Amino acid sequence: MVLRVYKYGEAVLREKAKSVAAVTPELRKLADDMLETMADVGGVGLAAEQVGRTEALCVIDIPENCETQEDAMFNAPIRMPLKLFNPEIVSAEGAQCDKEGCLSFPKIGGTIVRAQEVTCRYIDENNLPQAITARGFLARAIQHELDHLNGILYIDHMTAVQRLEYATRLKKLAKQNGGVR
Repeated sequence: MVLRVYKYGEAVLREKAKSVAAVTPELRKLADDMLETMADVGGVGLAAEQVGRTEALCVIDIPENCETQEDAMFNAPIRMPLKLFNPEIVSAEGAQCDKEGCLSFPKIGGTIVRAQEVTCRYIDENNLPQAITARGFLARAIQHELDHLNGILYIDHMTAVQRLEYATRLKKLAKQNGGVR
């Protein structure tokens, strides 16, 4: 089922996710619905807050053509799509600077600095602990979605100049969606 994607200005986007005690059939269904929603709107990642929920859950599905050949080879053992319950980044290294967008910010994108490589621990849909190390675009997506779970939005990583550039559009978007910034 395709879910509504919440937009900038809606309070739930600033809420911190709550850990799940166990992955239940309802949470598996939510993850599947989030993947369907993400595919429907052309995204590569989606956090529970973006569909109005506060469970510590995000989904990621990176198309093959989004990564450099080197990063794709490094990330090859990681099977898509990812369903991450209670995810946490346990290590990060290096830096990458690239354009980033968000389904909760239609037609607004900025250049953001993130770690080049991250290791993430999480629980999979079978309640099994997992850990992955990812580089490049996948590492960027993991960091972006985990930020959502902590109430952090990608615009919080923008420079003051970038925020000023988008100030009018951000103010209008926030006003349309409840005014929470």
